[in-house]
Amino acid sequence: MTTNLPVSLANRNLETRTEEQTSTLRLRRPRSTHRPIVRPPEGWYLRCKGWLDTVLALFIALPALPVIAVAAVLVKLTSRGPAFYSQTRIGLSGRPFTIWKLRSMVVDSERNGAQWCTKGDPRVTFVGWFLRKSHIDELPQLLNVLRGEMALIGPRPERPEFIPHLEAVLPAYRQRLQVKPGVSGLAQVQLPPDTDLDSVRRKLAHDLFYIRHLSFWLDVRLYIATGFYALTLPFRLWGWLLGLPDSSTIEQRMSDVVSTEPINKPLKLSA
Repeated sequence: MTTNLPVSLANRNLETRTEEQTSTLRLRRPRSTHRPIVRPPEGWYLRCKGWLDTVLALFIALPALPVIAVAAVLVKLTSRGPAFYSQTRIGLSGRPFTIWKLRSMVVDSERNGAQWCTKGDPRVTFVGWFLRKSHIDELPQLLNVLRGEMALIGPRPERPEFIPHLEAVLPAYRQRLQVKPGVSGLAQVQLPPDTDLDSVRRKLAHDLFYIRHLSFWLDVRLYIATGFYALTLPFRLWGWLLGLPDSSTIEQRMSDVVSTEPINKPLKLSA
C-alpha cells in the first residue's frame, strides 16, 4: 500500500499537468481564418440584368458612336499606332474575353511586361490623358456589353496575368467573378485606378459589397453616379444625395470578407 502511494500521486500530478496543458492549448488555439462566401441575391433582377444591359447599351451606343469616331481620329493624328487596342480580360466564372478600348498610351507600352498605370505615367499620351479623364476611352466596351461579355454596372474586369498573384494575397478575390464585369461600378465611381495591392484590397471590398447588395435600385443609382463621375464631380458632393455609402463605410461593412488592414508589400508578377 505504502509503496504504491508515490506512484499514485505521480500519476495524479501527471494527469493534472496534462489537463492544464490541454486547457492551455485550447486557449491558445488560433481563431478561424475562414471568411464567408459573398453571393448575389437571387431574384428577378439578376435573371433580367443581361437583357436590360443589352437594351440600354443599344440606346447609349447611338450617341456614343460619333464621340468614339472623333476620339479615334484624334488618337491617330496625335500618336503613332492604331486608334483602338484590345486586351484579354477575365469575365464571369473566370472565362477570358477580349476587351476593346481607345488607345491612350504609346505603342508597345508594356514591352517589359504587364504593369499598372501610375500617376503621371509617361506612357499616357496627351490625348490619352483627356480620354482617360473623361472616360471616353471606355466607350468601345459597349460592344462587349452587346456581346454579353460585360455588364454596364459591375466589377472591373482584370487581366489574367494579375489574378493568380492577387488571389494569393487576397483569398476572396475570385468571388468577384460571380457576376459579369462592368463598364462602370461602385468601385469605379469612388476610387482611382489600381496602383498597388492596397488599392486592389479597397476595390475588392467595394466589388463584393456591390455583389452582396446587387439590385435594380442600386444599379439605377450607379448609372446616375457614373454621369457625375464622368463630369469629374467629387463623390462627397453627390454620394449622399444618391444614398451610396462612402469607401470607409463599405470597408467596415465588408470586413468579414476583406481585411481592413493595409497591404504594404509590392505586387510581384514574376513566376
